[in-house]
Amino acid sequence: MTDQSIDQGAEQILATTASELTRVRDDECLYCYVTRMLDEHGCDNKLRFARSYRDQRAPAVKGLEQRLEAMGGYCDCEIFANGITIARSLRPREDETGGWLEPETVPDCRGVERGSTKACGIWELQGSSGW
Repeated sequence: MTDQSIDQGAEQILATTASELTRVRDDECLYCYVTRMLDEHGCDNKLRFARSYRDQRAPAVKGLEQRLEAMGGYCDCEIFANGITIARSLRPREDETGGWLEPETVPDCRGVERGSTKACGIWELQGSSGW
């Protein structure tokens, strides 16, 4: 075996592994996917996982980046810092101030149709009670 074929084999293994680690689950919505990827891989200050979702599940969707940026999501983690949050109905109330707490874990994705970049029912725009 040549050094080049060993390198090519190693690159193929890495590409296959990376693809499997970042695969969108059946019926998973954009926001559940990005949350899962952030938990597993962290943010790189880009919309890496949002784009990956679109490329895998909704390649015909145009303007995803602009839509996310319009709500303050200039990178994957900012989507949740500035735009989207767990629906109030799924969050426990805080006793002292009556504010809403984030749950310890993200509820299971409620799913969306293939080709959609919309949120499933566990998400809402920050500052709203729904879409």
